Amino acid sequence: MIRVGQEEGIARLSDLVDACERAVVFTGAGISTESGIPDFRSPGGLWTRMKPIQFQDFVRSREVRREAWARRFEGEDTIAAAQPNAGHRAVARLVGMGIVSAVVTQNIDGLHQLAGVPDDRVIEVHGTARYCKCLACGSRYDNAEVRQMWADSGGEAPDCTVCGGIIKSATISFGQPMPEAEMERAAAEALSCDLMLAIGSSLVVYPAAGVPLTAKRNGARLVILNREETELDHLADLVINAEIGPVLSAVAKVN
Repeated sequence: MIRVGQEEGIARLSDLVDACERAVVFTGAGISTESGIPDFRSPGGLWTRMKPIQFQDFVRSREVRREAWARRFEGEDTIAAAQPNAGHRAVARLVGMGIVSAVVTQNIDGLHQLAGVPDDRVIEVHGTARYCKCLACGSRYDNAEVRQMWADSGGEAPDCTVCGGIIKSATISFGQPMPEAEMERAAAEALSCDLMLAIGSSLVVYPAAGVPLTAKRNGARLVILNREETELDHLADLVINAEIGPVLSAVAKVN
């Protein structure tokens, strides 16, 4: 493992990108903090201020669902107002250049797509906050529609207007089964690449964090770009502890 700072990291990562045949990008919350979206684990992060709601509790208790929706709408404006930053734009450029075949993301904010990554190149293993759906019949709801239902009821958890089932954000909660199709696609991409770029992730939330590990075990080079140390640093070929936007912008030659 080689650990470097920003300048040397740019040079070494540029060489790896130039030499690779097929790269995959894996992103976590750290790439979106530069867009004003708080992360989860660092000091002041969301999980230091409130305990995550378990999926089983959400399904079991209407009171828990009321709390979950109140939290959701409290933070929704922050996500809705966020715009892609330099890191997102650099990733989109690498995809557009044909260097990166897919972006596997733990993020739910949709900023990769807003930056220009085609939707079919983004694999959202933790779901998305861009819409909601019924857990029973799968009916899809726009966020604005669900928020109006919630407001009209005085803050009650909304029920599906089609079947009466439980409506939930299309994100994956703790204890909720991972989306099989997305995880299968992520695994396939990990096995097909010769360079895996893990960006802005603490790499402790499994099974998603197993995607970079799969690539490494299959012979790919693993590069970790994160401001802080991660659980997989010791396995990486290159670790860059620096700001994400400047490093990726230099590598992708984004002005």
